[in-house]
Amino acid sequence: MKDLPAPSPDFREILDLIASARQRAYQAVNTALIDLYWQVGEHLSRKLDTAEWGEGVIVQLARHIAVTYPGLRGFTRPNLFRMRQFYETYRVDEIVSPLVRQLPWTHHMIILNQSKRPEEREFYVRLAVREQWSKRELERQIKGALFERTVLSPPQASALLTQIHPEALSIFKDSYLLEFLDLPAGHSEADLHKGLLLQLRDFLIELGRDFCFIGTEFPLQVGGRDFALDLLFFHRGLNCLVAFELKVGRFEPEYLGKLGFYLEALDRDVRKPHENPAIGVLLCASKDAEVVEYAMSRNLSPALIAEYQTQLPDKQLLQRKLHEFYLLQEQATEGGDA
Repeated sequence: MKDLPAPSPDFREILDLIASARQRAYQAVNTALIDLYWQVGEHLSRKLDTAEWGEGVIVQLARHIAVTYPGLRGFTRPNLFRMRQFYETYRVDEIVSPLVRQLPWTHHMIILNQSKRPEEREFYVRLAVREQWSKRELERQIKGALFERTVLSPPQASALLTQIHPEALSIFKDSYLLEFLDLPAGHSEADLHKGLLLQLRDFLIELGRDFCFIGTEFPLQVGGRDFALDLLFFHRGLNCLVAFELKVGRFEPEYLGKLGFYLEALDRDVRKPHENPAIGVLLCASKDAEVVEYAMSRNLSPALIAEYQTQLPDKQLLQRKLHEFYLLQEQATEGGDA
């Protein structure tokens, strides 16, 4: 009988070192590539702007590169013009230009091709860097009109939450897109709960990079009675527990009382001494902004009211609303100057 293999030692630290080195190498290569495209774009911009070169020269350049470096990809005529566009878009933007080197070229092409306003480009560049979105996730967020939804509907949070965690408003959303659950129109809370657990990875991506899942139907015991919190997470950046309560109907003011009770129980019995107070999120199918504003005005818990969407929003409609929003802002600014 052959000897059984010895138990495998813990290779985790070595694997982590390898993974970290690979990531640094990838980032270094990407930074060098983006720097190259930036420099090429700058050169082309200067030559074309001063009329030293006509656009026909770019065709000759692309052919010359193909002959000089056979097999080298990425320097076709369209891509050379994209490099020029890339440089001209960000050259005067002191805020965004340092960030562009942290994203792959494919991400930049998606943002440049699908974002119409400078604010929108900055929004997606910042989030793609912070959340480390894949190409697929970046396209999903743009298709889901995240920028439009964020500008038109900022998160509705209690005063206490903005006081304790002022940075929370840049982390949480007013609406979460859950189209990946493929829920039927008449779904129940159990359907929603089960769907989120089955698609937990996608839900964590939708929530944000620093969210860590702790448990479902998390048990809380108060006064000899047992309670169960729908979903419990931890946010590394905020250093606090985050409780999610799920509602498949519209928001009702009385829901805040139960959520506040759960947050008190978490802070007293679950929170560790070095952690900040827990945050609560009521995730509802719909909500009336005025009802939420009234309900939150005197609420004493660090809580937010958000809604979830099971289908992609009408992006064109949101873009029209955003256009009207900016027009009103411009008119207000002009009126103030007058």
